[in-house]
Amino acid sequence: MSSIWTITPTIEGMQERVKNTAVDNMGIEFTGVGDDYISARMPVDTRTVQPYGILHGGASVVLAETLGSVATNHCLKKEGTAGVGLEINANHIRSVKSGWVHGTARPLHTGGSTQVWEIRIETEDGKLVCVSRITMAVINL
Repeated sequence: MSSIWTITPTIEGMQERVKNTAVDNMGIEFTGVGDDYISARMPVDTRTVQPYGILHGGASVVLAETLGSVATNHCLKKEGTAGVGLEINANHIRSVKSGWVHGTARPLHTGGSTQVWEIRIETEDGKLVCVSRITMAVINL
């Protein structure tokens, strides 16, 4: 399989880009890059749980949107464009009380004006926590 990236993502570069942002404050760490995916992990701790002590659905959406946005901006077809979120949805499948959750974004569509990504978030032992889909608009800068 050939790579989908027009700008090759690196873990170090992605992590540097999110310094001093909500992503950084929530402890999200990029963990992998493949020919057609980007992955990251997020701690389940006081920064990411809701009052019942389980992973906040909004935190899962932040992880999903982070992965979809970063992925989009590494496979743009034209210079002078950027990918911005247009719509996101998430189905929360199971609760998590501690540890880390791991998200992986894979493309469903990488067009010139829109992109659609599926993000699967799982527990450390591979159990599905959330599945999300984000639609990105590709805009001119």
